[in-house]
Amino acid sequence: MDCIFCKIAGGEIPSDILHQDDRVIVIRDINPQAPVHLLIMPREHIASLRDIDDANASLMGHMALVANQMAEREGVMEKGYRLAINCGDEGGQTVGHLHAHLLGGRQLSGRLG
Repeated sequence: MDCIFCKIAGGEIPSDILHQDDRVIVIRDINPQAPVHLLIMPREHIASLRDIDDANASLMGHMALVANQMAEREGVMEKGYRLAINCGDEGGQTVGHLHAHLLGGRQLSGRLG
């Protein structure tokens, strides 16, 4: 498979992994949109949010728990942060591997589009 996030998760592409467990890894975004901009991605290749089903739905809860842990660790839990998942081309998804963006460290716009 030619998926950059699968290669990162598999150790083929070196990356500064901030957290890893048997289900997800967390890295810093290489093009940060905020002082804290992390990517939380499953190890398993799941193309997008639309591919979540009954068999893998618990992964979403796990990703949210990891997001909370990382927000605490990065010092943005108290003031707040955003957790966003882009889905499909019109939703702004640029990598075909499910991932969540954790953004914080400054006042974020209330605009969503």
